[in-house]
Amino acid sequence: MNADKNNVVSIVYELRAGSKEGEVVESLNDANPLTFLFGTGGLLPKFEENLSGLSAGDSFEFLLLSEDAYGPVVENAIVHVPASVFEIDGNIDESLMKIGNMVPMMDSEGRRLNGKVVAVEGDAVKMDFNHPMAGNDLHFKGKVTEIRSATEEELAHGHIHGSGNGCGCGSGEGSCNDHEGHSCGCGC
Repeated sequence: MNADKNNVVSIVYELRAGSKEGEVVESLNDANPLTFLFGTGGLLPKFEENLSGLSAGDSFEFLLLSEDAYGPVVENAIVHVPASVFEIDGNIDESLMKIGNMVPMMDSEGRRLNGKVVAVEGDAVKMDFNHPMAGNDLHFKGKVTEIRSATEEELAHGHIHGSGNGCGCGSGEGSCNDHEGHSCGCGC
């Protein structure tokens, strides 16, 4: 069986920023593989393209250029937010405003996003809403550990279920609801 649309694929890998000599950003091993439903848009298209056709036991190594990964750093994604946004029960929570903190937020249209506190400037907090890996080429080196057919339920929901990996819905918008808004009951 190959890494192909609608198969469940498990991989382990080491991700380095910039090149194969770059800083290790993430390392997944057999105890904590990445398991996903292939070809459903949950991962970067070029990432899946590099895995396409591989079988369990196959190794891989490839570089994704930043434009094929999370794109360049976008300057207008670095904004000043009023410090009052960090108010909880009438008091500003200074612990949230520490430089380097990643803070979950919501935009004016209700979309969830994470912002990194870059600076505190008076009554404003400078936040960077770029993806943490924006502007970086990504070097992946790893191995396909398992491939199986997706269940009918997984295909209907568009994500995996079971085996300690959660439901695999953390990468998409919204929650574990199907196209009609029904919960899949997987606990996300």
